[in-house]
Amino acid sequence: MHRHDCERVILPAWPAPARVRALITTRRGGVSGGPYQSFNLGDHVGDNPRHVELNRRCLLSTAGPGLQAIQWLKQVHGIAVCEAQPDEQMREADASFTRRPRLGCAVMTADCLPVFFCNAEGTQVAVAHAGWRGLLLGVLEATVARFAPADSLLVYLGPAIGPQAFEVGLDVYSAFCALNPAWASAFVPSPHAERW
Repeated sequence: MHRHDCERVILPAWPAPARVRALITTRRGGVSGGPYQSFNLGDHVGDNPRHVELNRRCLLSTAGPGLQAIQWLKQVHGIAVCEAQPDEQMREADASFTRRPRLGCAVMTADCLPVFFCNAEGTQVAVAHAGWRGLLLGVLEATVARFAPADSLLVYLGPAIGPQAFEVGLDVYSAFCALNPAWASAFVPSPHAERW
């Protein structure tokens, strides 16, 4: 990896097998300008499509030798998990999974949580986009269900917005607590009324 590549990615510190490569992009090092500056990978935000394409090609080369394609998703805050394909077709899902070598799975997050999965042998990988709606509906459980067997998984929780910068209302708090009352312990009351 070149020095400039290191500015544009974060390499997770997790005990994945050597054949599994995971990375998180930053905004550094791309060609997009204006409000999308600079390493924008999202083709759904109004950026110049050519810039997005160039940034995605750069990611493909940065991600490591031998990577042939990346499965991009149209994320909808649901629980669908698609089988990644090398055909460059965008699929509607919030997670992708593959057993194919040299095929990347990708999700885009802002304040949501990217969650990386692999089995202990490194022969099955997945990544999920987990916002509060997806977490509530079970996107992580749906992703784990794609692994066979699912008893030897390694999971890495990527960067996401934290409690100092994000509050939820009574609707979110109530939805999680109705599903499992023990989850109330995961919420910290805010100084603002009916906010956690």
